[in-house]
Amino acid sequence: MSDSDLPVVLIVEDEPDVAETYKLWLQQEYEVRMAQNGDEGLEQLDATVDVVLLDRMMPGLSGDEVLERIRERDLGCRVAMVTAVEPDFDILEMGFDAYLSKPIRSEQLHETVDNLLDRSEYDSLLQEYYALVEKQATLEATKSSAELAESDQYDELTQRVAEMRDDLSDTLGGIEDDSDFIATLRGLSDDEDN
Repeated sequence: MSDSDLPVVLIVEDEPDVAETYKLWLQQEYEVRMAQNGDEGLEQLDATVDVVLLDRMMPGLSGDEVLERIRERDLGCRVAMVTAVEPDFDILEMGFDAYLSKPIRSEQLHETVDNLLDRSEYDSLLQEYYALVEKQATLEATKSSAELAESDQYDELTQRVAEMRDDLSDTLGGIEDDSDFIATLRGLSDDEDN
């Protein structure tokens, strides 16, 4: 369905002004499709879509329901929730790759889309790791230390992130710190591109 070689970004947003703003920001670098509700978004979703920017609060089919259906189709696209909904621990059950809280800036949107496109080159273990790290960062940015300390779900999440990081580090040859870890992952991604 895509006629260009540009990565395809699908914007699913019920506020026309907001959707048009995102399109204006992205259209120089990406093929941009727009949908005003969840049903329309699912109609426009196919294997050529690389990134979905999904509003969480929409009339009719909610962003959460659309996300579930996207994952059921197993299309391999990356999904960023772009929403005014304050994240809660329920996000741990959701299959998104990034969570942006409105209002967002152009640079933030570009950076998120670029990162998600980079991640689509990684294998499934790395994609899962980054999705969990994104959830951890989202909760840490919005919840108090006391709320995090009281949450068993957050505790399980941090343990899972640490286990996956150790496993990946062992696989990659015992990387000592975060900067080495990230540099090695980027190097692997660059090698795969060549």
